[in-house]
Amino acid sequence: MGTRRAAAEYQRDVEFQAFTAGAAGRLLHAATLLTGDPAAAEKLLGTVLAHTYANWFRMRSEDPYDQARTELVRRFAYRPWWRRPHGGALDRLTAQERLVVVLRLFEGVAEEQAAAQLGLPVERVRAICNRATATLRSRPAPAPARSVTEARAAAEKARKQAASENSRENPPGGPPGGSPGGPPGRSAGGSASSSDTPAESSSAADEIQGAAS
Repeated sequence: MGTRRAAAEYQRDVEFQAFTAGAAGRLLHAATLLTGDPAAAEKLLGTVLAHTYANWFRMRSEDPYDQARTELVRRFAYRPWWRRPHGGALDRLTAQERLVVVLRLFEGVAEEQAAAQLGLPVERVRAICNRATATLRSRPAPAPARSVTEARAAAEKARKQAASENSRENPPGGPPGGSPGGPPGRSAGGSASSSDTPAESSSAADEIQGAAS
């Protein structure tokens, strides 16, 4: 009896190793899409594979991959610490939308089978899939406008830059607008200055300040 059991367990180990060699990568990909976090995906997959190994003898007439994927979906859907996925390729989708998209689009599960696994009507699964697909195809929402605080900080920066430009153009004790001995408003080479005048810089700062008010 002991020899027979040992032989059965050895056979299970061989079969399970072959299963994980061919299916673990695909299951990990699905887990990563669901959780959006590689570390969480590995933790989820480890739990699923442990469950699959423990129930291997009961799955003789069933597809072990389907059973492992069903367990993956069940644990993702019903364990509290998986309820708020974030990040990853499906970052803009809810947990339920991720489940439907992963099953239908990435795993190729039929609507009826996906609905049975999720405990939802087929029409509901179809509607969720269509909504999630539209979300993924749409452009992300534009970044929010700068806050009043940021606008005022930009105005203050522009004011200081204008003051700095003014001090360089008109150093204390030197002729205004140029190098010693040159006419006002021109450099030693005779070309006009390329920088904005203090009046123009101050005007730009006033415009930013007005927008922030």
